[in-house]
Order: sequence, then structure tokens, then C-alpha cells
Amino acid sequence: MTDLAYPFTVRPLSLDEGGGWLVEFPDLPGCMADGETPEAAIHEAADAVRSWIETARLRGDSLPPPSRDDLAAYSGKWVLRTPKSLHRKLSERAKMEGVSLNMLAVSLLAEGLGERTSDSRK
Repeated sequence: MTDLAYPFTVRPLSLDEGGGWLVEFPDLPGCMADGETPEAAIHEAADAVRSWIETARLRGDSLPPPSRDDLAAYSGKWVLRTPKSLHRKLSERAKMEGVSLNMLAVSLLAEGLGERTSDSRK
């Protein structure tokens, strides 16, 4: 088993939490690591998983199997209906920024999710 065979999440830490980035393993309770960058946090996470597994084995605990988030179930495509006025505004902005309407929508959705996640953790 590779060190990061378990699925993990990476999220920014608020300044109140010390800043940087946090990696958590939902399948391994309490297994987490942090770092100043996402890459540094993931690097530290590999050691955290090894330590978690070693401790579980020393205690005689069974290891949970890695859960699978079946990405094959998600095509990345869905149909979204919007009011004509919103469609026009988005199309005009995409043209102004020199990107496709699809790229603009994906960027705005990702930005909105990031802001909501960050705001809720402050």
C-alpha cells in the first residue's frame, strides 16, 4: 500500500488556526498534517499516514480499507438553465475577458465555493 492510498482533503487554514494548509484523512480518525503550502502539507501527510498505520498495528487495531470516491460517477457535465438576462451578462463578461462562457462559469463557481469554504471556517 502506498503512503497516500487513503483519500484525503486539503484545505487552507484560517489565520486563527495558524495559517497554512491542512491535510485530513477521513478514513483514519485523527490523522492529519499541515504545512505552509499545499505541497508541504501533502508531503507531511505521507509521514502522518505511516505513523497512524504503525500505531494502529502496534495496538492491534485493524486498518480500515481506503474508501473510494468513485469519480467515474461524475461526468463533469450538467445542464444549467439561467434567466436570459444572466446568460447575456455572463456571455458579455466572458467575451470581455477573452474566455469561453464555460470557462468563466467554472471559474466563478470554483471561486464562489472557495470563498464560502473559507468564510465558514473563520
